Amino acid sequence: MEREPRVVAVVVTWNRRELLRESLAAVGRQTTTPAVVVVVDNASVDGSAAAVRAEHPDADLLVLDRNIGGAGGFAAGLRRALDDHRPDVVWLLDDDTVPEPDALVRLLDARAGYGPRRPALLASRVLWTDGRDHPMNSPREKPGVRSVERLAAGRVGCLAIRSASFVSVLIDAADIRRRGLPVADYFLWNDDFEFSTRLLRHRPGLYCPESVVVHKTHTFGATDADPGERFYFEVRNKVWTFARSNGLNPAEKALYAGSTLRRWLRTYAGSDDRRTLRRALGRGLADGVRTAPRPTHAVLADVGLLDD
Repeated sequence: MEREPRVVAVVVTWNRRELLRESLAAVGRQTTTPAVVVVVDNASVDGSAAAVRAEHPDADLLVLDRNIGGAGGFAAGLRRALDDHRPDVVWLLDDDTVPEPDALVRLLDARAGYGPRRPALLASRVLWTDGRDHPMNSPREKPGVRSVERLAAGRVGCLAIRSASFVSVLIDAADIRRRGLPVADYFLWNDDFEFSTRLLRHRPGLYCPESVVVHKTHTFGATDADPGERFYFEVRNKVWTFARSNGLNPAEKALYAGSTLRRWLRTYAGSDDRRTLRRALGRGLADGVRTAPRPTHAVLADVGLLDD
């Protein structure tokens, strides 16, 4: 009989102590619990690290000396998980994600039932606090999905997908070792899109609606909601993804670029501060074209996480 996979959870937090406490408590209530929980504290100043030490003394707490964003935090957490804890799979969660008690086991069951060619990743169904599907984290079926892929996913009650968010996703550790860590220099936004498309370039990925988590964002917003100054990261990182990542093939880049432009237009049309968006757009385009993301090992070295 095949042994159960060793699961290591990675949770990244920044100044959201109470949400983090709720998230970690829910992870601890899983019907199948992770072997280890790695918590990456992105230089919080609200007592998050102290709360983890007091309430979850067995957690592997990694406290960074400055905030390197969600992208850097997940890169750091994944490297800690891979280097120190020998995972077969890694379960990534945001600090405002509250998984239902069977969220993890549902992902593991779908992975086991899929067949000998395991999926590279499996994503949970993400609800908002009122029970509606969260528009920010609801993946669509893979564009151009082949019938054999659709059937294989359907046999385990899932949907074939091309990308996923870090809100709740179970990733095969071997695929991370082959394809590399998230690009830490993205800081925030699109790091999960780039990373997941890179993992799924030649591998299957699944959306598993039976695995349910609640994403406790402040508002019920889609990806075209007005981000203000943070629109800079959306633009720069999308340019980096389309120009410098090998996660998408040329046809996919054209498809996703068109979708991105339409979403940007909706964002601009619905904004009450178009001047801010224009400024962020200009800066993002300029930096996306003129610069490249620094290597992830260099970003991690800046916070004292040196390569062995």
